[in-house]
Amino acid sequence: MDGRLTFLGTGTSMGVPTVGCGCAVCTSTDPRDRRLRPSVLVRWNDATPDGGRERVVVIDTGPDFREQALRNGLTRVDAVFYTHAHADHILGLDDLRPLSYKAFREGEPIPLYASAATAATLERIYEYTFSAQATYPNRARVQLKTLGESTVVHGVEFRRVPLMHGQMEIAGFRFGRTAYLTDVSEIPERSFALLAGLDHLVVSALRYKPHPSHATVEQAVEWARRIGARQTWFTHIAHELGHQATNATLPEGMALAYDGLSVPVELGTV
Repeated sequence: MDGRLTFLGTGTSMGVPTVGCGCAVCTSTDPRDRRLRPSVLVRWNDATPDGGRERVVVIDTGPDFREQALRNGLTRVDAVFYTHAHADHILGLDDLRPLSYKAFREGEPIPLYASAATAATLERIYEYTFSAQATYPNRARVQLKTLGESTVVHGVEFRRVPLMHGQMEIAGFRFGRTAYLTDVSEIPERSFALLAGLDHLVVSALRYKPHPSHATVEQAVEWARRIGARQTWFTHIAHELGHQATNATLPEGMALAYDGLSVPVELGTV
């Protein structure tokens, strides 16, 4: 099935420009150097007798999600997948509210797929949304669901790819011939088998200087070479990396992604 992958944000937890910074990237006039917090969306039309309905899956709702949704004209979300529970990946959950009201009128809350640890954090932070005693009338109509090895959303399969983010195990996702791996510092050996035969690999590449819980450009390039996708896109990019200058140094078939980049992808159906 044909779909599209759109980068809602390609920056770090602090975003680019970074508050209070006057470096060359933070003051750049290149719009590709302006990076909201990391998130992507996947769009496709399902095969229904009436010709198909657009379906939308979002991976992570960070603190910039409202702006990202407006920029990309989102009018619905069919499901959200969470990689982990750090602030830059979950603090936009409340901005699902207007989209969830539409979904709820159609009969169902928006499912949020998360690991047990991530779900526990969401329930704590958004107690007014998830608590059985919640009385907040305008809470998001959403429902936490357990993230398994494989999840099917309107006929499209999303497979969990275990990753390490420092000492924390987090989730990457493969959908069809595309994989999205953000905030990764190590790819466990068992996960490489889940990444064979990709057209598009999205993997984080923070900067050149080592970091305890994020991959460097050099590490990400080596993983990309091993995985062998037709095209690799780097994301979760810090303000040390200028878009044009960094791309000039990368191997063929590898490039920094940027906010708003949208590419056609082949999705796996069930």
